[in-house]
Amino acid sequence: MDFTLLFAAKSACKNTASVKRLVLAAAVGAAFAVAFPLFGLGGAWAVIVKILSGLLLCLIAGKFKGVKSYIKFGGAFLGFTALLGGALIAIFSLAGLDYLSGTGFILSKIPIGIPLFGALIIILTAKKLAKRLKKTCSNSVECRIYAGQSQVSIKGFFDSGNKVYSRGAPVSVIPKEAAEKLIDKSRIKEGVKIHTVAGSKTIDVFTADKIEINFGEKTETIFKVKIGVSPRRADCAILHCDLLEDLNV
Repeated sequence: MDFTLLFAAKSACKNTASVKRLVLAAAVGAAFAVAFPLFGLGGAWAVIVKILSGLLLCLIAGKFKGVKSYIKFGGAFLGFTALLGGALIAIFSLAGLDYLSGTGFILSKIPIGIPLFGALIIILTAKKLAKRLKKTCSNSVECRIYAGQSQVSIKGFFDSGNKVYSRGAPVSVIPKEAAEKLIDKSRIKEGVKIHTVAGSKTIDVFTADKIEINFGEKTETIFKVKIGVSPRRADCAILHCDLLEDLNV
């Protein structure tokens, strides 16, 4: 169940964590569930320890750029946990199943399909929530990209269709002409395969020191941004929407 809730939180927050991290966190959660009754805790202490254990699972499961993204992931996990737990308690109570203080419902009396169906609803809800809350920016923005002693200014826009990642990090794509002003092609050692209507191809990827994005009213700065080099001519940067996660826009 922990895996399902962590996956739901990952989906809602668009976290780039791998499935392996989720599995590891879920395994830790299962071990905690077995050991928890041995502590003999009750009341407020039991609630506090469970919340702290949940936050620990989030720390293991996710990949975070900062405290804000961790808080967002942890909040989503605890929220989905409370939502699923409350819904199941209501269903079981209506079904007349007995609740034992400290142990909960007797699982042998509960059809396995009910909690599994609840988990499926949570995942579908998380995915819909992620689409609804996904930030997009239809207007163009002004960007200034820095790499070493070089910098370049270019117009850009956030494209929800940009699904390119390199080693788990989102990749924004800029024209080849702009990239040549920032870095020598011979120094680029990284690449990523992209899929387009014309077919699949591998583009060069490098890490810019930072990118300043001017939204009009204010300018935001993001450090260590993966930049892909478009092999085709273009007049703007295609920014990855994941960059918006840690920005107050």
